[in-house]
Amino acid sequence: MATMQEVSDKAGPVSTDAGVPLHRQLFLVLHDEIARGVLSPGGALPTEQALCDQFGVSRITVRRALADLAEQGYIERRQGVGSFVRPRAPSGATTGGSYLDGLRRVQFETKVEVLERDLRTPPAAVAAALGAPGEVLHVLRVRRERRTREPLMVTEAWLPADLADALTAAALRREPLYELLAAAGVAVDRMQHEITAEIAGPRTARLLDTAIGSPLLRINRLAFVAGLPHHQLSILLSPNRSRVLMSQSAAELETGEAFAVAHDVGRESGHRR
Repeated sequence: MATMQEVSDKAGPVSTDAGVPLHRQLFLVLHDEIARGVLSPGGALPTEQALCDQFGVSRITVRRALADLAEQGYIERRQGVGSFVRPRAPSGATTGGSYLDGLRRVQFETKVEVLERDLRTPPAAVAAALGAPGEVLHVLRVRRERRTREPLMVTEAWLPADLADALTAAALRREPLYELLAAAGVAVDRMQHEITAEIAGPRTARLLDTAIGSPLLRINRLAFVAGLPHHQLSILLSPNRSRVLMSQSAAELETGEAFAVAHDVGRESGHRR
């Protein structure tokens, strides 16, 4: 169990200047302590009063942070006893099975809502990546945990307009996108991934049921068919609920393929590492 001093030495401060509600900042600090093992499974969290004193916040703020941690399954609150870190089974780590097996499992465990489906002109960056100056098929979806209805991710896809008949709203609710594309004769031969970080704006915060200004992970997937850009899929995740797992073969590790870091500084020289 982590002692109060151990947590105090490692926990970051909370501040009204951060632009994020105090209870959300405290949630993120405690979540980080749990994720890094400072607060170990089965161990007790500091008391509400101790957290108030440590972070200089009110008891209401502490209780809201603890309630959010409990709601998301990170801690267990025991009336009259305290709050304890819940043991968590590793998620997303599988032995055997293919990438498509993982997608099928996610499909079984979650439910999709189609929020928008229309033909529209894509943003300039998407149009440039796809080489599509005109209208394309736009699909916005949110994927929820099937049992609790908790939002897990928001996906936004930009696809060729001639797929509109195959990618109906009903089909998108019922089947995974990759299966619908395969059924339509689309054979993806390469996928380019880009992972970045951003903060939640009003619309995304509402869709993911998180606070405005919360940190998010964005994954942009550019799919190639017959060597040419075909469609782009953007995924927004809350790092409090999801992780990004990557796997590379020995050959890919040797050659450096499938993984690269691009630095925005020095863009004029095209510097990459």
